[in-house]
Amino acid sequence: MQHFFKSILFIKCLIISLVLSILVSCTSKLEKEIQSIPMDFELHRFDKKFATAHIEDLAELKEAYPIFFNPSIEDEFWIEKIQDTLQIELETEVLDVFPKDEDLYNPLKNVFQHIKYYFPHFDAPVVYTSTTDVAYEYKVILAGEDMVIGLDNYLGKDHYFYEGIQRYFTQNMHPARIPIDVSVEIARHFVAPIQDRTFLSEILYYGKLLYMAELWNPRASDALIIGYTDEQWQWAIENEEDIWRYFIEKEILYSTDSNLKQRFIDDGPFSKFYLEIDNESPGRIGMYIGWKIVSSYMKHNKVSFDELAILDADLIFKNSKYKPRKNK
Repeated sequence: MQHFFKSILFIKCLIISLVLSILVSCTSKLEKEIQSIPMDFELHRFDKKFATAHIEDLAELKEAYPIFFNPSIEDEFWIEKIQDTLQIELETEVLDVFPKDEDLYNPLKNVFQHIKYYFPHFDAPVVYTSTTDVAYEYKVILAGEDMVIGLDNYLGKDHYFYEGIQRYFTQNMHPARIPIDVSVEIARHFVAPIQDRTFLSEILYYGKLLYMAELWNPRASDALIIGYTDEQWQWAIENEEDIWRYFIEKEILYSTDSNLKQRFIDDGPFSKFYLEIDNESPGRIGMYIGWKIVSSYMKHNKVSFDELAILDADLIFKNSKYKPRKNK
């Protein structure tokens, strides 16, 4: 009898091993196919050019980079900026963290190749890097065919330039976040705007953004995708069933209460259940649930990514078969 159970256990282990091998093989083949997609795009290090510019170079800079120069702003503003000691210090720190163009180009190329695979009509934007006086709420901006990345927002979560900024912001102000923030910004241009004011529509909108960012950054951890620490991610996993029960029991999903966005979607030190668990919870827990629902929908339904981008929130929810389980 003991020999029989050992045989069964061996067979189960063998099956699991084979399944994992097949999955790894399929993933490897997919990644090779994606990495073979031709992808050339322009990367302009405006931050470098401005850091080494002298006053006499201003006219040349304005001609080469009109995207950064508003005609209504007088030259005196830029002359002062070139000479400003704090600006010079900021530029020095940026160049210290991002000395090589390829360290920016290669991760972006990888993201763009993944987007091209899932959305063949995608064309890579022209990418400009700059300093933004640490405008951390607008780290990446996509406007038409141009994308601007504020590199001074990615110097490292403990950088002295970020003193006074809330920790829930600074924990995502490091270089590894650039491909994620770029992905989310591009996803915003694929995903249809929120169709109504319900909480469900809100969280599924962000769920779509995170789902796409996950697809386009397969080597990134789930915690990095959503911008949680490992501890925050673990808390979300362990409490997912309780979070979902709270949303259902409080009849939150179809509510149009504008306070729900601030409580469960906006950046903050924690989510606001108005319970003892608040201080333990990470912010934006509504995004986490929205991501889980969208992932479950895509697992159980065969739709294109273009279709997902415009699908109605209620349709996604009702066909998602989402059912969180206790993970404690």
